[in-house]
Amino acid sequence: MKTHSLISNLLSLLLFLPVLSCSNNPLGFSKSTGMPYEIAVTMDKAVWEGEAGEAIRADLESEVPGLPQSEPALRVMFATSENFGSLLQYVRNVLIVNVNDRMYTTVNLMYENDRWAKDQVVLTLNAPDTKSVTDYLSLHKNELTKFFTKIEMNRATLSFEKDYGIGVRDSLKKKFDILMHVPSDMTSTQSKKDFFWTSNNAKTGRTDVIVYTFPYTDEQTFTGEYLIAKRDSVLKINLPGAFPDSYMATQTLAGIEYTPVTVRGKYCGVLRGLWKMVGDMMGGPFVSHIRLDEVNNRIVVVEGFVYAPETEKRNYIRRVEAALYTLRLPGEFDQPVAEPLKIK
Repeated sequence: MKTHSLISNLLSLLLFLPVLSCSNNPLGFSKSTGMPYEIAVTMDKAVWEGEAGEAIRADLESEVPGLPQSEPALRVMFATSENFGSLLQYVRNVLIVNVNDRMYTTVNLMYENDRWAKDQVVLTLNAPDTKSVTDYLSLHKNELTKFFTKIEMNRATLSFEKDYGIGVRDSLKKKFDILMHVPSDMTSTQSKKDFFWTSNNAKTGRTDVIVYTFPYTDEQTFTGEYLIAKRDSVLKINLPGAFPDSYMATQTLAGIEYTPVTVRGKYCGVLRGLWKMVGDMMGGPFVSHIRLDEVNNRIVVVEGFVYAPETEKRNYIRRVEAALYTLRLPGEFDQPVAEPLKIK
């Protein structure tokens, strides 16, 4: 993956450079700059060009799972400590690495909100030497990427609280008694028994969200094998293709990842991988969130998938996954959608 230098990004950043305000803004400055999943990184040049810098790049540019082609988790813009100034200080995501054996005895990380701009998160990694940095990153695999990905997910979910498809929200509340916000451009809908579908029907970067439920009868429900089989049986019936006998299915040969996470303090299974249209040439990435609705003793599955041939898909799938995090089951309607930030 290529890491973008300060010079190569100078012109693009100028487009987003905030104008300092002399108004009564309580923070005293303007909104952060940059695009989702961009990060400004600064440290001494010797550290960046050594093993520690290589390990940091490997973390931040690690491959996004579940995509049909290789795409980096974050777009990295680097500047040395001496050159990290007025432009990059306003970027929405910032990583500062300090290596100094006179000031630090062990690796420690801390983050700060709104340091130089509104809606900005600055993570600082302090370490006594470069070996400590590489040891930390080896022990905490992709910890930096997970942290900044969660930040971007939170930003997106919070934006969906303000701008979302009202019709879809109302339909899901009436049909399933759940609360969920999807992007406002998702206006095409279809509803069947225990199944709901909505899409933006875009010619470029099409994103879809589906919701389905089924009774909870067995603890083995929360396994990758069971959920893939259930997914295929539901989608074969409910998402037929354009041609006779065509239907959506999971592309199991590409490898499917099942990961348990915690959402609003409860277990959530996350299934991600590739889908295909049997009998057609369509396909792309998908991500499913599977949760237990204890009030109604049922499984609720919310899934987003993307169809964007010949273009990068990272931001499309992550945006639709952020919508999945807005799902609130009965008893959770008054809970916030943003997940707590933490760094090990």
